[in-house]
Amino acid sequence: MFRGRVRSIHFVGIGGIGMSGIAEVLLASGFAVSGSDQRESDVTKRLASLGARIHIGHAPENISGADVVVYSSAVPPSNPELVRARRLAIPAIRRAEMLAELMR
Repeated sequence: MFRGRVRSIHFVGIGGIGMSGIAEVLLASGFAVSGSDQRESDVTKRLASLGARIHIGHAPENISGADVVVYSSAVPPSNPELVRARRLAIPAIRRAEMLAELMR
């Protein structure tokens, strides 16, 4: 994968079933994982127990330290985390692209 260039990955909507599964694989692979979701859930609690830094709510500061931001097609372009990623030139990739990267 992109090990060496990427150490910290932030997920916008980390509580979703597709996003959480990818986040868990990356945690197990040694990446620092953070993520945000609109509400706390059993999924976000589990990811936190595995070492993910979880934020409830979406805010620009949530992506601090991220090398890459991952988002799903359900996340609008106006999301404050995506807006900040674009402003800071942090790569923002769709969930499907991250999944493809994992399969390489």
